[in-house]
Amino acid sequence: MEATDTATQPLGDIRVIELGQLLAGPFCGQLLGDFGAEVIKLEEPERGDPMRHWGREKPHGMSLWWPVVARNKKSVTCNLRMPEGQDLVRRLVADADVLLENFRPGTLERWGLGAEELWKINPRLVVTRVTGFGQTGPYAPRAGYGSIGEAMGGIRYVTGEPDRPPSRTGISLGDSLAATFACVGTLVALHHRERTGRGQVVDSAIYESVLALMESLIPEWQLAGYQRERTGSVLPNVAPSNVYPTVDGEAILVAANQDTVFRRLTDLMGRPELADDERFATHGARGADAEQLDEIIARWTAQHEADELLELLADGGVPAGRIFRPKDMLADPHFAARQAIVKVAHPQFDDLAMQGVFPRLSETPGRVRHPGPDLGDHNDDVYRGLLGLADEEIARLREAGVI
Repeated sequence: MEATDTATQPLGDIRVIELGQLLAGPFCGQLLGDFGAEVIKLEEPERGDPMRHWGREKPHGMSLWWPVVARNKKSVTCNLRMPEGQDLVRRLVADADVLLENFRPGTLERWGLGAEELWKINPRLVVTRVTGFGQTGPYAPRAGYGSIGEAMGGIRYVTGEPDRPPSRTGISLGDSLAATFACVGTLVALHHRERTGRGQVVDSAIYESVLALMESLIPEWQLAGYQRERTGSVLPNVAPSNVYPTVDGEAILVAANQDTVFRRLTDLMGRPELADDERFATHGARGADAEQLDEIIARWTAQHEADELLELLADGGVPAGRIFRPKDMLADPHFAARQAIVKVAHPQFDDLAMQGVFPRLSETPGRVRHPGPDLGDHNDDVYRGLLGLADEEIARLREAGVI
């Protein structure tokens, strides 16, 4: 996908200074950049963001994660631990809309870059902060990784098989959730700024972002004494909704727990009497006899090939689908029709496939303009073009290790 002018994009008038690294902060920057924000990412001069080296690598050692999480961003080098680097941040925020960071609480303040100090320079600045435990409270000073936030927020305890220790999903769920909530908070703060002229702090904690997804887990314990446990591939009292076998060795997920949908399924199975059987006639009854019901459905699905079964279920109005892997996504016609996966021009990888921009806006959709840049790719663009530093000053800062 070719680079595109951001002027027509919904956040094309927003400038973000990204100081964070790894995922919890930078994914927020990715989301904002996807919709046109100018994201200027400051990185350590020598190594850059560790994400440049994380994830599965190609044979020549380049990260395949970096092109995604740093897409649509500008990379400049800046040593934030040096006073001259901190001064560069002050100059950048003077004409910025958002400062995004995910250091431990107090780090910005030690550098003289706390919100109160930055508001003296630019009172309209939104300061978005992503941490493990938030900016306040007894745990605030602790190091907080995504996995710890997932455990504390409740999702680890309920994930996995009931006879095994808590498990995890195969992605950095906590970090991405905190970044997503940080993005929501940033957009809310920008909207509020248009009414008041003042910026504010957006405080996104990983454990709270996970907690936000935990449905009715808290009142179930508080008022009913019910503790959710690990249940493997099913949800308690929700049936049928499970993965079922096929004759050709595929696994198909079928979700027919609603009364009307279950009746459609029983008709397709040639077993309409099951919908009136007292064991399965209501949502509660099906949940109580879920294991027996799953066995009946599995015997039926195992007589069909996957493609045949999926077509049958789709025609009958029963939600069902494969459990997709990357190869399935790249070959699927629905993914292709909606451009859920896009090809991005890359200097080393030719057309690099990655997920597109979501959600879709009918009038001002987001775009992937370019993949993650090389370290310091935009030093001249930002330091000379934006800040107006002279060649001599840039050379001095480079010699001193500031940039």
